[in-house]
Amino acid sequence: MLILSLLLLSACGQSNSESAKIEEGKVNVITSFYPVYAFTTAIGGEDANVINLLPTGVEPHDWTPKSQDIVNTSKAQLFLYNGAGLEGWVPNFLKSLNSDTQVKSVAVSDGVSLLTAEGDDGHNHGEEHEDEHAEEETGTEDVADHHIDPHTWVSPKSAIVMAENIKNSLVEVDPDHQDGYEQRYEELRTKLEALDQRFTDELSKVSNKEIVVSHQAFGYLARDYGLTQHAIMGLSPDAEPTGQDIVNLSKLVKEEGIKYIFFEELVSDKLAKTLAGEAGVETMVLNPVEGLTKEQAANGDDYFTLMEKNLQNLLIALK
Repeated sequence: MLILSLLLLSACGQSNSESAKIEEGKVNVITSFYPVYAFTTAIGGEDANVINLLPTGVEPHDWTPKSQDIVNTSKAQLFLYNGAGLEGWVPNFLKSLNSDTQVKSVAVSDGVSLLTAEGDDGHNHGEEHEDEHAEEETGTEDVADHHIDPHTWVSPKSAIVMAENIKNSLVEVDPDHQDGYEQRYEELRTKLEALDQRFTDELSKVSNKEIVVSHQAFGYLARDYGLTQHAIMGLSPDAEPTGQDIVNLSKLVKEEGIKYIFFEELVSDKLAKTLAGEAGVETMVLNPVEGLTKEQAANGDDYFTLMEKNLQNLLIALK
């Protein structure tokens, strides 16, 4: 467990493609954003050189790759991205790689039962509904205005699926180090399962189940732990709510006795504070763990510390 903890801490000061270099003699893995990077670093250990595309402190919905990212990925053995429509730039990015590249690309959310969310996110990040599981989750056949919710990693249950996909991908491209990958994956899975159990146990005790969030990023968390999410904005944190949306949410907050409006650090909290002021309630952080702020990286935060803080804030808000 000590090795895993050190690896997860090293994943906080994430290596990005502006400064990192391809290493000879190791499997080189390019990851699209923080959660995939953190899990890959934990499982890859000393056997993998992991380079994260997204710099620290950058929100992933509007980020696009640079020329150096194309160069590094063309030379790598593995490119791991979330999928489910999060990285709208991936298809063109893969077409831009060198023609002789041997890199294997994997969407690590494969196997997660996907949810849909209403409306277009405005940035082509939520793929139009194509998944039969997602239709089952919405309980409706009318999905023309629904897009896949890409925020799979925010639920520990989904994160377990993603970690296994990452482990399998590493083993496939680097079978010589399979034992190390398997061992470190088991350590990571044990931590994720313990986190999942804490969310299950603690959230089953709260009587209130309604949460109001700034960005519609908590659908998987809500589904897996019996909560209902109401979002000020859509799948993209840059989506703009109408005045009527704010009025309707304010009414809901008052009717349900909701005490806190959740916001996140990597995007503006202006709308959350506007709604909180309108409804006469307070604001609090609920982190979608899309990336670390520079302060969090400096403090040694990681996926687990941020998710534990999320749990504590949910318990405060829902008591």
